[in-house]
Amino acid sequence: MEFGLSSDQQMLKESVDKFLADRASLAHARDYAANKIERDDALRGGLAELGVCGLVIDEAHGGVGLSLVDAALVSESLGYAIATAPFVASSVMAPLALMRGGTDALRQSWLPKVAAGEAVIGAAVSELAGGARERAAVQAIGGKLSGRALFAFDAPADAYLVATEAAHLYLVVAGAKGFTEVPLTTIDKTRPVRELVFDGTPAEYLPGSDDGELLEMVLDAGRVMLAADTLGAAQNMLDQAVAYAKEREQFNRKIGSFQAVKHLCAEMAAGLEPCRAMVWYAAFALDALPGEAHLHACHTKAHLTEVGKFVAKTATEVHGGMGFTDLLGLHYWFKRIGLNRQLLGSPERLREEAARAQSLVA
Repeated sequence: MEFGLSSDQQMLKESVDKFLADRASLAHARDYAANKIERDDALRGGLAELGVCGLVIDEAHGGVGLSLVDAALVSESLGYAIATAPFVASSVMAPLALMRGGTDALRQSWLPKVAAGEAVIGAAVSELAGGARERAAVQAIGGKLSGRALFAFDAPADAYLVATEAAHLYLVVAGAKGFTEVPLTTIDKTRPVRELVFDGTPAEYLPGSDDGELLEMVLDAGRVMLAADTLGAAQNMLDQAVAYAKEREQFNRKIGSFQAVKHLCAEMAAGLEPCRAMVWYAAFALDALPGEAHLHACHTKAHLTEVGKFVAKTATEVHGGMGFTDLLGLHYWFKRIGLNRQLLGSPERLREEAARAQSLVA
């Protein structure tokens, strides 16, 4: 038995890494943020050509039909490159929801478009994942939605996967009657987030979401993908800190030769490396061990959130005053890790969910 990546998985990651190194530089992210570009169609189109957009979609609907471990590897690469293309909701959460709980008509209508990079599906599920804020909630009456959903991500999208108070899932087409999108300001400028307002908005119900289990599975898949994204972003910050320590001189010595700096870099590496296997196993459990998947997804995102925060803070300290400048650009990764911390549940909430799953709390 091998506890590692297959040759095909290594090849997939190398291909995505190479593409992103060429097409998703820091300069690209800066331009995206400065010009407030909402949809990076060029980058998304390139990823679609690689099969990334349809990674978990079955071949019958135009996808590649790979596992969630493969998706986690891609998410890690996207976080490493602070890529400005939608992935977690559009390429993982929404396709899983449609394949496992949608009607044939919904699958035929949306999955081929998502796989080809022709459509984006966002996710508005924060009220069920991270707790409702400002009395935000969505209700469904007679197949129509009313209410508000905050922090919808992978926006702006052609459609949104929406969770109601009853833990049911609906698909809402952007531009539908009674539907309004309001841009929200967050610290992360590489991924737009929206507030969605519904006023008797027609929506397509996903019949497989009757018992709430589909929503939990979709949320857990999103949590593992966000954890992988944080892993990639933190790895990049660590790599930059080590490279800087090897070049920067003080007192006629490279700062990497100082024991204090060595310890900082070693602590970051020691904290981050075990997280990789944790993400892989959580993604594997989603496919192969459904009874364990929820527990591992909660613990993985909660742990990666804390380790990512530590690495982001420490890597910035290794750079000294330069770490806070826009010239270096470390803040793009720092803020990406910060938004990942809150999306789909804070570490405190996720640990509470994990304790509840183990009957440790009422």
